[in-house]
Amino acid sequence: MPDLPASIVDARRLLPSVDRLLRHPLLQAAVERYGHKLSLRMVRDELASAREGATLEAVTEEALARAVLERLSRWTRPRARAVFNLTGTVIHTNLGRALLSEPAIEALGRVARAPVALEYDLEDGGRGDRDALVEALLCELTGAEAATVVNNNAAAVVLTLGALGAGREAIVSRGELIEIGGAFRMPDIMAAAGCRLREVGTTNRTHPRDYRDAINQETGLLVKVHASNYAIEGFTSTLSEREMAEIAHAAGLPLVVDLGSGALIDLADFGLPHEALPRDAILDGADVVTFSGDKLLGGPQAGIIVGRRDCIERIKRHPLKRALRLDKLVLAALEATLRHYRDDDHLERTLPTLRLLCRDEGSIRATGERLLARLGNDLDARFEGFNIELAACMSQLGSGSLPVDRLPSHALVWRPRAERREERERALRRLEAQMRGLERPVIGRLKEGALWLDLRCLEEGDEAAFIDQLARPTGTEGLR
Repeated sequence: MPDLPASIVDARRLLPSVDRLLRHPLLQAAVERYGHKLSLRMVRDELASAREGATLEAVTEEALARAVLERLSRWTRPRARAVFNLTGTVIHTNLGRALLSEPAIEALGRVARAPVALEYDLEDGGRGDRDALVEALLCELTGAEAATVVNNNAAAVVLTLGALGAGREAIVSRGELIEIGGAFRMPDIMAAAGCRLREVGTTNRTHPRDYRDAINQETGLLVKVHASNYAIEGFTSTLSEREMAEIAHAAGLPLVVDLGSGALIDLADFGLPHEALPRDAILDGADVVTFSGDKLLGGPQAGIIVGRRDCIERIKRHPLKRALRLDKLVLAALEATLRHYRDDDHLERTLPTLRLLCRDEGSIRATGERLLARLGNDLDARFEGFNIELAACMSQLGSGSLPVDRLPSHALVWRPRAERREERERALRRLEAQMRGLERPVIGRLKEGALWLDLRCLEEGDEAAFIDQLARPTGTEGLR
């Protein structure tokens, strides 16, 4: 190891010992809060870092103690952190999709704190079926004969295909071979389920004869996949669930419909675009319908399978069912969410996701005007490198729900004042990164040479917290 300059050796000698720094007044409360073991580790790490960067300028013990506090704060910060979703996508897959209602959150806490009758029949004292917690509600709300649930809709599709069509052909329109987030593709899901994919029709047009001509002794089922995350327009033709059910049943085959998102109510009643309903698919003759719990339904992540009783029983007997089952926490939250649909008169108030989707443009604009006034009056000096304005924009539902439909909204737009393009891009990247680095990260979107913070998902109760953290010196250093 090379000899170190005397100046660095001297600076290192000035550093306090581990015990001395740990006893610093600023760290006494930290030891009480975080514990001696973790505090000691952070003190040692900070002193090791200080030794590596020692210079002629001696580091004060107070500065070291504050650095240890910062280390402790970063180390204990949860990875699953709450963020401000200002992306303009309400049901954002990367940000956890639907928000739970207060009754659903209360149900989570209730079953987490105590034993629960999960697979125990309270009436006869024997073993029960955990699906019974939600099956009756799902049947009532969809008109299905039976229901079961798994951990997400992809799992629901895999399980359904595996139970009803493994080793046989699954016929699906070429225009419905979708790819969902994370590069999960319908052909891959079918292969994983043990089905042999049989494509019919073309990308834009599929006719009844395409299905009839493809059915043979190897056919196990017909599959219709709702195009939830894309749209084909122009010269198109596709079959309805009713038409496909007639073809499938004439051949003695089941029809499986994957709705992807799935809604239990007609969104058009709330001024939103119409989304396909499981109840309609069941009425049209679908034998099994699958959809998500954490998208338009507004509940926890779950894959919901409803349909004909004999089909559901086959699905529940499949070996994968146990591997994909829901735990007590998700089931409790799902039950509470479904009860909203059965009992509540004003779902747009009780379901947070629906409430955000239904926010009127005037309310969002008023939020923006209040925030803009605060930014201009209190924080203007901090953001002198940017022009901040309120601008109209369009939000989207998200997670593959109604991909071509948009909702009028307003956004705070942060546009850098620098003259050179390279400087503006650097300023934007720095701003966007530092917004993400706030105590409660702010997630927006970069477009048209600016950072857009869509305010649809920022409700009045969160405005003060949003402004407060922007005003903190530790949270906004370098934003200019």
